[in-house]
Amino acid sequence: MAYRKLGRTSKHRKSMLGTLTKQLVMNESIVTTETRAKEVRKFAEKMVTYGKDGSLVARRKALAMVHNDNTVVTKVFDVLAKRYETRNGGYTRILKMDERRGDDALMVTLALLPEEVKEKTEKKPKKEASK
Repeated sequence: MAYRKLGRTSKHRKSMLGTLTKQLVMNESIVTTETRAKEVRKFAEKMVTYGKDGSLVARRKALAMVHNDNTVVTKVFDVLAKRYETRNGGYTRILKMDERRGDDALMVTLALLPEEVKEKTEKKPKKEASK
């Protein structure tokens, strides 16, 4: 699996991505650079997938991803897993913003999708073409 190094050592990168994932889960949206957001999205998707699994092994893997922060894992397993139980992936959204003033890095908002809106199942009858 290809990944971005983000100009950091592996320990620093793993710590940074875990922290950004924690903040995303707790606040449900974060503002960061585009490249970081694309990497954090992978972690967040895995966290929600672990939450949907619900097993003890999945809970331990999720705890390892977010530095043993039990409040984050509890939210993932109790709240987010129920929110996305009918969805097969695609739990996050990246919205582009302006460039950062200091170095022109493209800033984005990475957000968890809100609860799904149930659409009306009523469909208008199709008009038949008369010949």
